[in-house]
Amino acid sequence: MRRLFAVLTLAVTLLGLGGPATAAFETRATAAWVYDVTTDTVLMSKNAETPLPPASMSKLMTLNMLFEALRDGRVTMDTQFGVSSRARAKGGSTMFLNERDRPTVEQLIQGIIVQSGNDACVVVAEGLAGTEEAFARMMNARAKDLGMDQSNFANSSGWPDPDHRMSMRDLGILATRLITEFPEYYGYFAQKEYEFDGRAPQNRFNRNPILGLGIGADGLKTGHTQEAGYGLVGSAAQGTRRIVFVVTGLQTDTARAEESERIVNWAFRQFVEKTVVQKGQKIAEVEVFRGTADTVPLVAAEEVRVLIPALEQDTLDAEAIYSGPLEAPVAEGTEIGRLVIKLEGLPDAEVPLLTGAAVAKGGFGAHLRTAAIALVTQVMGEEAASVLE
Repeated sequence: MRRLFAVLTLAVTLLGLGGPATAAFETRATAAWVYDVTTDTVLMSKNAETPLPPASMSKLMTLNMLFEALRDGRVTMDTQFGVSSRARAKGGSTMFLNERDRPTVEQLIQGIIVQSGNDACVVVAEGLAGTEEAFARMMNARAKDLGMDQSNFANSSGWPDPDHRMSMRDLGILATRLITEFPEYYGYFAQKEYEFDGRAPQNRFNRNPILGLGIGADGLKTGHTQEAGYGLVGSAAQGTRRIVFVVTGLQTDTARAEESERIVNWAFRQFVEKTVVQKGQKIAEVEVFRGTADTVPLVAAEEVRVLIPALEQDTLDAEAIYSGPLEAPVAEGTEIGRLVIKLEGLPDAEVPLLTGAAVAKGGFGAHLRTAAIALVTQVMGEEAASVLE
């Protein structure tokens, strides 16, 4: 078996995409991660694998644990949790809960998302695990299961602690999970106001600066401490596309708002989603020995939609990589190789290549022809052997 390569050119019609090539985005954030959910494409990564203090952005993990408890039936939206003196005394952003309160799960979700309530996070932690310390251990174990390898949780709220760290990539993975796995609860992230029992109306506004800007933003969570700076885990949807982005280390809330809006506009305006390969499209042919046919087509296993930078050119480079020749019989739908599509400034896209037809084992004539080709190839080389084919 030989490893064969076919260099292809895929014509892609880019309607209305004139103008200069896409420029790399220069962010003022100390760390950032931008991800196109629709096409599974990382658009930007800056210090995204470095564990950093996440501040209140790590409340997303507390919400994930609560959403999982809702999904498996341990709690319902009407379940009431008690409020401990430890929860009531928690400083920083708050729902202003006290020991007499019995907030429901739904109220706590809104208190965490909209009011960024540290007290609400402690209530959830103690309600699900008994203590906040036990809840942090649960968070750490779940983070490993989810592939969040640069995360370690010391508490439920993001309260400053040298052992409380998350990477921007991990925050992006978590945000994407909340959007895709729990759509029934995701709407709360776009809620602009909430106050519990009429308390502290001045603290009722969602701190997410890009909600309501008309750019499709609908989540997720801000964060700020002196150590972390200003950060945001955000998401926006326009047309068929959705992006998730994470920024941190900005110096002011104004800078956070401006940088977040710039990132959303860049991600949607500088890339276009296109279908470059159809499912079942013939990509190449591979030789078949001792079969009723000399070749079999290789077809794409699935449709390939990619993000293409807004370039003036209208073609993409691709490479079909497969093993051949094949020996009959060949079953239809057998994976033989892969098609690799090269994207300027973005990760390559790949799709499996399958045999597009079945080839039965040939009779004596097919065996004789195969033997003759093999003999001539050995003696005179492949060019001479091709005359017999």
